[in-house]
Amino acid sequence: MKLVVLDSYAAVSTDLSLECLRPFCDEMDVYDRTRPEDTAARIGNAELVLTNKTVLDEAVLRQCPNLRYIGLFATGYNVVDVEFCRARGIVVANAPAYSTSAVAQLVFAFILHFYSLVDKHNQEVHAGAWAECEDFCFYDPRISELSGKTLGLVGFGSIGRKVAQIARAFDMEVQVFSRTVRPELERDGLRFVPLEEMLHRSDIVSLHCPLFPETTRLINRETLALMKPNALLINTARGGVIDEQAVADALNAGQIAGAALDVATVEPIRPDSPLLTARNCVITPHIAWACRESRERLIGIVCDNLKAFLGGNPQNNVAK
Repeated sequence: MKLVVLDSYAAVSTDLSLECLRPFCDEMDVYDRTRPEDTAARIGNAELVLTNKTVLDEAVLRQCPNLRYIGLFATGYNVVDVEFCRARGIVVANAPAYSTSAVAQLVFAFILHFYSLVDKHNQEVHAGAWAECEDFCFYDPRISELSGKTLGLVGFGSIGRKVAQIARAFDMEVQVFSRTVRPELERDGLRFVPLEEMLHRSDIVSLHCPLFPETTRLINRETLALMKPNALLINTARGGVIDEQAVADALNAGQIAGAALDVATVEPIRPDSPLLTARNCVITPHIAWACRESRERLIGIVCDNLKAFLGGNPQNNVAK
């Protein structure tokens, strides 16, 4: 069987490899990245394909009649036309929960950026402000404790649950909006609430939902208007979950206090994105998933998924 890897570089970078895949195919073509216009030709007559963000829509898939298996270097699968694959019997295997700890870690790096102001104080110290201070210390009076604050979560999968666990360790209250309400998971300091209530009560809103039609631009002018003026918005999910212009406008108008975003609707982010010039907006280049440990785990899951498929027992198939 022939295996084509369309966009290996994001997962492999310069420190990992995909050698674990070679025993499962007779021929393997690996590309660092693939342009949309080259996708169908590169797949050609291959039976097995791996993709991260290269789009496999119906137009591409119709040109690949031998395709039997699509493996994803990702948990989300919005880059694949799953309905077409289901109708054609093509297995689509995602990689769940590989980056849970890493994403939760970045969420709290974002939160602490705003609450502890470490970077601001560090820059001021290096600029000489402490050396010239009349007192033994100086500080921005906006620094604040997380204890007692309310964290609102949109989505309660593995990442949302991990973020909630960490929040409770900080003695935060957690409110969850999810399409699936799980009363058995409610406990002291954590409860499921409607979206409007969560937005109205939360000091920090963190997004952890997949990008589906019903979640596209879930955070928009109307929902932003429900948030506290001192609230923070964090998005480590998918860029399309927010209306970027609406978020930029809310930041510039002081309608919310800040935003921290690891994803954009179009990636790489466009130079004219309104978020790049918005006030109090921290942006990182989709790094939450990219810790070496997470990428090692991801490659292991991708290999296991392929092995399971070839052994006749597909796992993590989102096209069932």
